[in-house]
Amino acid sequence: MKLPRLLPLLRASLALIAVPALFAAPGGLVLALKPDKNPEVLRAEKTRLEAWLGDRLARPVEVIIPLSATVILEGFANGTIDAGYLSATDLVNARTRGSADLLLAGEFADGRRAYDSYWVVRSDSPHRSIEDLRGRPIAFASRTSTSGFIIPLLDLSRRGLLGPDADPAGFFGSGNVFFGVGYVSAIQRVLEGDADAAAVSYYVLDEDKHLTAEQRARLRRLQSQGPVPSHVIAARTTLPAAERDALRLALLGLNDPSQSDLRDRLFTTRLVEADAAAHVADLTEAIALAKKALRQ
Repeated sequence: MKLPRLLPLLRASLALIAVPALFAAPGGLVLALKPDKNPEVLRAEKTRLEAWLGDRLARPVEVIIPLSATVILEGFANGTIDAGYLSATDLVNARTRGSADLLLAGEFADGRRAYDSYWVVRSDSPHRSIEDLRGRPIAFASRTSTSGFIIPLLDLSRRGLLGPDADPAGFFGSGNVFFGVGYVSAIQRVLEGDADAAAVSYYVLDEDKHLTAEQRARLRRLQSQGPVPSHVIAARTTLPAAERDALRLALLGLNDPSQSDLRDRLFTTRLVEADAAAHVADLTEAIALAKKALRQ
């Protein structure tokens, strides 16, 4: 793509991906959203959340969408980000570093604070179980995806399909393991025939979020695994307790029916208080296994 055509896209991205130390108003609060969605789609919701939270907290609020969750974790550590919407895996990493802890967790309509990971294949695939994928090319969503790598890897290990080194290539075959940059990139390899299966979140297949109806019709679930702890809102540990409590109460206000549309667009689920250790209990083993596998 030529530079003139790239400039409008770069300007749009930079308008949303702000540096908090430069853009936050004095005395303001900075809330970061993990970049799981198209920043352009989030523009209106970002502005609404800033205004709504600012009114509830009686202080300026800056909502930013960094390039990666790593930026949010660094922001917790250096104090430039006060709170962030993250995966449960990111929360474990933040708690390990002592830079942030759980503020609120997501709760689905069925009362669960967890969801399922899927292995997805083409609808005409001959594969009927995960064991059928031995020696076959597959795609993980990314190296950091909880539902698209970390939990599926744990499931493979518990089924006895991985060796002591936890290397997925030991089961799927050398050169047969692809890591995408998100759910769609992994699914695209399946649709194009470059991979027999992809590990993704349940909603990629079950909901109208990432794929077209035509694309979903060409796919089916091979297997589910989990639970995958729901996404969370975390607050940096150095945020004063009074500010942390005020933010928690304000965000719980998004559960009001008058605000649930904004809540669902940004956070997908109901927001509830939860015990941090209990919420991420199953992830400790899974993350350690994933780190071991990635050292290969």
